[in-house]
Amino acid sequence: MGLLQKLARKIVGKSSKSDRAVPASVSSQPAGKPAGEQRSRRSSSSQSSRRGHPPRREQSSDSWAPGEPGSAERPARSEKSGRPDRGPRPPRRDRPSRDGRPNRSGPPPRQRDRGPERGGSHTDIPRPEALDATPWDAASFQVTPEEGKVRFHDVDLPAPLMRAIQELGFEYCTPIQAEVLTKATHSQNISGRAQTGTGKTAAFLITLMADFLHKPIEGERRNGTPRALVIAPTRELVLQIAKDASALGKYSGIRCEAVYGGMDYDKQRRQLDAGPVDIIAATPGRLLDYASKGVVNLRSVEVLVIDEADRMLDMGFIPDVRRIIGQTPRKEQRRTLLFSATLTDDVRRLATQWMTDPVEIEIEPEQVTTDTVEQIVYSVTTRDKFPLLMNLLKDPAFKRVLIFGNRRDRTKRLSERLRRERISCDLLSGAVEQRRRLSILEDFRSGRTRVVVATDVAGRGIHIDDITHVINYEFPYEPEDYVHRIGRTGRVGTEGVAISFACEDESFIIPDIEAYIGRTLPCRVPDEALLPPRQEQRA
Repeated sequence: MGLLQKLARKIVGKSSKSDRAVPASVSSQPAGKPAGEQRSRRSSSSQSSRRGHPPRREQSSDSWAPGEPGSAERPARSEKSGRPDRGPRPPRRDRPSRDGRPNRSGPPPRQRDRGPERGGSHTDIPRPEALDATPWDAASFQVTPEEGKVRFHDVDLPAPLMRAIQELGFEYCTPIQAEVLTKATHSQNISGRAQTGTGKTAAFLITLMADFLHKPIEGERRNGTPRALVIAPTRELVLQIAKDASALGKYSGIRCEAVYGGMDYDKQRRQLDAGPVDIIAATPGRLLDYASKGVVNLRSVEVLVIDEADRMLDMGFIPDVRRIIGQTPRKEQRRTLLFSATLTDDVRRLATQWMTDPVEIEIEPEQVTTDTVEQIVYSVTTRDKFPLLMNLLKDPAFKRVLIFGNRRDRTKRLSERLRRERISCDLLSGAVEQRRRLSILEDFRSGRTRVVVATDVAGRGIHIDDITHVINYEFPYEPEDYVHRIGRTGRVGTEGVAISFACEDESFIIPDIEAYIGRTLPCRVPDEALLPPRQEQRA
């Protein structure tokens, strides 16, 4: 009996301790809930806890809350776990929804800023004038008239455009600018023969902006519906056009967007959707893509500009250009400006198809290659080319140098060899990724890189005004490529130097180039100081 009595006392003691430790509100079952369901919920709660999920809190009318009767019976958190008591929890702000689930109150979900809705007024776009409240006096822009030169004052241009022209340091029109701006006042279609570096970009941009400022559109405009479309063959040229448009439109509020492949698709799409755009400068492929998806609508284009038409013909872009032009108004209902380095029969046929009664303007290539660029040809062996190049680069006058080669692999080897000689050098070719290309051009423009080695394809898209020297490390295969190469220097009336290396395998092209540019190239043997001693070469 003594053993049974001791066992009974232990059982009774444990039961009484358990009853004192558990509050009545927790130990009691909710009304209408059978014990089996309660055990099932505890079981699922413990399993959820073991899986790493917190147990679900049950909401009921008799759940414990601070200040209610019986709250003193609930042990503080510090009594159970030894942690500091954080005080009572605030009441939950959840409200039951129609389906009985709590709707969490709190900050609303973050939403992406999609910019203005389509159809916003053109005045919704921030105007550049608002950024510069300084008044401008047209009398401060004085240019002395000179015989044989056309001033921008001689053309009827709005004041905001003249202010930007003054800020850019322009005084007299280049030949192509004078021709285009004087004929553009009569709203004529133009087919122009002009190479890069003649100022033709500013010529057609000033023409477009003057038209838009003279004839503003009132009321709402749909996003992605440009008033002017500029089609160009390369990304770099498109970016340069957009940059020039931004500078010229600084005080007129005219907005230009660049559309080209190789960059973030959605980012460009958001920029087009950010508000009405006046000018779109684009390469054919990406523009067709956006047009097919309705991002861009070309039915309201008033002026179409086709830049470097001969290059687009060579690169096979004409079918895409035809599809783009087919989405613009009929040629009788729009103005068309076409520019090409050469007006071949093929280019003239395209001009006839795309415009009515065009006025033909020709700027002779001699005005570019002869008047502003000093041309030198060094007769040299293939073996002596690199030593000659290194000795030329020792001259501090070679501040910003563009070197051309014919093949991608050769230009790559040349750039690597220059870097081994500690020459600040970068490579531009079709194999260079687009973001890297833009970075290289920016470094070259800012002076962080002194030398860039490029192929002909990459060289077509280089538009930097302060290139002091162009070096043809290899003679080009075509006279047109020679003209385009040396046109990278001596731009817009500045002076430049073009040096060509003619080895035994390349001299045959010289007569064709001389016939093309209409002058004789001065050929000479390099001075002994520019070549290594013969004994070093044999070693």
